[in-house]
Amino acid sequence: MNICIVAGARPNFIKVAPLIRAIERYQAQGNHKDLHYELIYSGRDDDPTLEDSLFNDLQIKKPTTYLGVDCANLNVLVGEVMAKFEHYLEEHPTDIVVVVDDLSSTMGVAIVTKKQGLVLAHIAAGTRSFDINMPKEINRLVIDGLSDILFTAGMSNNSIANREGAELSKVYMVGNILIDNLRLLHNKLHRPKLMDQLGLKEGEYIVFTLNRKKLIADEDNLHDMIAATCESLKVNAVPVVAPVRDKAAIAIKKAMQGTDSDMKLVEPLGYLDFMYLTAHAKGIITDSGNVAEEATFNGVPCITLNSYTEHIETVKIGTNVLVGEDPEKLSKAVEDMAKGQWKQAGIPERWDGRSGERVEIRSWARRQLIT
Repeated sequence: MNICIVAGARPNFIKVAPLIRAIERYQAQGNHKDLHYELIYSGRDDDPTLEDSLFNDLQIKKPTTYLGVDCANLNVLVGEVMAKFEHYLEEHPTDIVVVVDDLSSTMGVAIVTKKQGLVLAHIAAGTRSFDINMPKEINRLVIDGLSDILFTAGMSNNSIANREGAELSKVYMVGNILIDNLRLLHNKLHRPKLMDQLGLKEGEYIVFTLNRKKLIADEDNLHDMIAATCESLKVNAVPVVAPVRDKAAIAIKKAMQGTDSDMKLVEPLGYLDFMYLTAHAKGIITDSGNVAEEATFNGVPCITLNSYTEHIETVKIGTNVLVGEDPEKLSKAVEDMAKGQWKQAGIPERWDGRSGERVEIRSWARRQLIT
């Protein structure tokens, strides 16, 4: 059996790593000797977001193939990914294609997979914002609609997939695969040098991350949110550190002008260093769903700069609070965070570090699809 695992961006590698490790464990045990996999990246081999340490930290090999697509226009990107992935499949016999999340490149891969008559498996299926105006929402609908096997993170995702017509026999709740890495790598974490350089003490600082294009583009509102954050933290003298990339760093620097902000902007950290930084923070302010999920697992208070989350269990059960893009709501939440006044929280079902194993086992159980 030949399995093709496709990643479209840095966060995808983090989510497929547990599956790859599970496959390699099976191979090492002498099971499924006819089992082979290849890891494909839709982007370029010189992508600056894919530092060498990422793959070492995740304990996986680098991709065997890079499609080399790098395009700002999402429609053009989808077309290029489809053409290059079709060419890949023509030269590499494949039985199952595994995709993760909801990128436009992922949708392109999903379409080509089904046009070639191959089995398509989707990790993190059943995720919805219920906002059809979001490009990613369209991607999710298409990918789930084409998938033969849907691996979901929770019961709410199962319900969504079933309501949209997916057969019960094709939907498996395997849990949150992101958590597998946190459990596996917990004992490998070490205090980053950056914390010493900035004089940060465990449990006494706040991490700020920003990546969403809409937030970055709205300069006036971003200025108000930065000002609200810093004003709320001034009384309690809680430092803020922001590991951000390129456009986000430029936008934050501009937004900080005219405020009393002493937010410390730093270069993005390696995976393990960032994991330590967020796991030992007093709180986190972010627009990332993955960061919010990790915060829930680590029991760290988290504020998400969005009015919705595709991972509602982080709000209903976990440490996450949604404030939208409202500076006033953000100010109140930051004040509570700084004072240590946060809600009681727990860890959702099947966040046990075994999701990759469940995905791997279920894949073989579905083998009849290709025999």
